[in-house]
Amino acid sequence: MNNRYRQLCLAALLGGLAWMTAGCSTTSPDVIKPEDAQRLSQVQDAVVLNVRVVAVEGSQSGVGGATGAIVGAIGGNASVGGNGRGSAAAGVLGAVVGGVVGNAVERFGTREEAYEILLQMASGERKAIVQAKGTEVFNPGDAVILVVTGGKTRVMLAPKVTAPAAK
Repeated sequence: MNNRYRQLCLAALLGGLAWMTAGCSTTSPDVIKPEDAQRLSQVQDAVVLNVRVVAVEGSQSGVGGATGAIVGAIGGNASVGGNGRGSAAAGVLGAVVGGVVGNAVERFGTREEAYEILLQMASGERKAIVQAKGTEVFNPGDAVILVVTGGKTRVMLAPKVTAPAAK
């Protein structure tokens, strides 16, 4: 019977992790969703005024807490064994602890480091945007372009334009 509980715990844990991973998304400017490919985007010129590192808080969909509660309940029940009050109490305690731990794992596992970028637009207007860290590093004074696709905006360094060679 103890082996059966271990198998159930493992199955619940793996299933929960697979479920949590499937729900993860990224806000990285280096990842383009399939529905945004081959779509014409609007582009605006800007200059970086300031950049600071921020954190985008992780999600708390409840999947981590639910998975942790299930695994904790099964584990708590199995650790005491039997069918008495002690087994039920251990299962409830395991569910509570597992739920708290699972929620924390989900929240910190989906947290992203990001940049808050303050921009000076060509029109003189100032704007700010938060985007996850990507491969590009932004510094004050950098020429950038804002690419707007499907209501989402990402900032990227403006390409260096060189004059054609004289013939």
